[in-house]
Amino acid sequence: MSAVWRKSSRSNGSQDADCVEIALDGSAARIRDSKGLADATVAAPAWAAFLDTVKGDLFRR
Repeated sequence: MSAVWRKSSRSNGSQDADCVEIALDGSAARIRDSKGLADATVAAPAWAAFLDTVKGDLFRR
């Protein structure tokens, strides 16, 4: 089965916008720059920790 890539909601809604894309499966998150085909794989617990950090108050002023 091929990966289903999703664009960031911050990509201004344009199909041509450059952004980060992610494809999730049960054990990992695959992340890539929309301009390229290479991707990196991050284990699901690490991806969840990343999301908790960026959604939390750690970086808010």
